[in-house]
Amino acid sequence: MTYNELTDEEKHIIEDKGTEAPFSGEYDNYFANGTYICRRCNAPLYKSENKFDAHCGWPAFDDEVPGAVKRLTDADGRRVEIQCANCDAHLGHVFEGERLTEKNTRHCVNSLSMKFIPANTADPAV
Repeated sequence: MTYNELTDEEKHIIEDKGTEAPFSGEYDNYFANGTYICRRCNAPLYKSENKFDAHCGWPAFDDEVPGAVKRLTDADGRRVEIQCANCDAHLGHVFEGERLTEKNTRHCVNSLSMKFIPANTADPAV
């Protein structure tokens, strides 16, 4: 599989399972209409209608594109890591039971793990 070229900072997040500083990501306070895709492989991950402001410092979504995200027990054994189901890129973590939305789920995602495709873009992959 061919992947997009990543910067060192993107590699740190996506490949080394790093975390960007809170409130530093370009999509934290971004609410345009469209689709968020994996920065490494371009697979659709999240739709803008599932994004909400969790006031946590990272983009938050209460649902993913069906089949796009897989969940794994984090190395610390306490949290649940989320990865792109297509290429295993580290996205962030998912939390349940916080009652922030009706779906009671928060995907806390690093901005550097994603790219945004506006709704008016004719991209067949989205």
